[in-house]
Amino acid sequence: MKVCVLIPAWNEADRIDQTILAVRTLDIVDEIWVIDDGSTDDTYRVSMEAGARVIRHSTNYGKGAALYSGMLVADADIVVFLDADLCETAVECEKLIRPLLEDRCDMTIGQLPKPLKGGFGLVKNFARGGIRKLGGIEVQAPLSGQRALNRRVLDAIGNLGSGYGVEVGMTIDAARKGMRLLEVEVNMKNREYGRDLRGFVHRGKQLIQIARVLLSRWQMR
Repeated sequence: MKVCVLIPAWNEADRIDQTILAVRTLDIVDEIWVIDDGSTDDTYRVSMEAGARVIRHSTNYGKGAALYSGMLVADADIVVFLDADLCETAVECEKLIRPLLEDRCDMTIGQLPKPLKGGFGLVKNFARGGIRKLGGIEVQAPLSGQRALNRRVLDAIGNLGSGYGVEVGMTIDAARKGMRLLEVEVNMKNREYGRDLRGFVHRGKQLIQIARVLLSRWQMR
């Protein structure tokens, strides 16, 4: 089965090469695409030099739009979504791919270790409750962007929407379509946001965008 990794990126020139090189060590991955979502730094050049194929947006459209651009070019049986800042821990994506190759599920969700820094869990609990209410399932890592999907899920979920609500909407849509979801523990590590102004602004954006996704899924019932 052909496996393609999609990495949305915005101003990740300082880390994206380490992430790409880690994924390139995996024989089961056939193709790596970086979707440079309007970066103003050297993300495009660094990604190319690290060996990825690159789609370049002229404007920062958001994570959902970046992933959707990648899905349009990903001619694969399994598509993997990874954050750009995972660095060498991106190699752990093999744990997300194996269950799909063995047909044990339709979508895996990476469950990362508890962060050293973090908020109060309000956004995560809000997302978890929304998925439970609108998708009818319980997940431990509702916000994880580290996922692998087979073609059945890709065809079922359609447009990913935009912003930080992508994963929540994707999970609800897949659950409603009866797809088999499996959470997998992975020893990945990405950028953390503490309890400072930057962290609270980040979580505020997450909360608003997730609320919009939940509202849209509630209206689709």
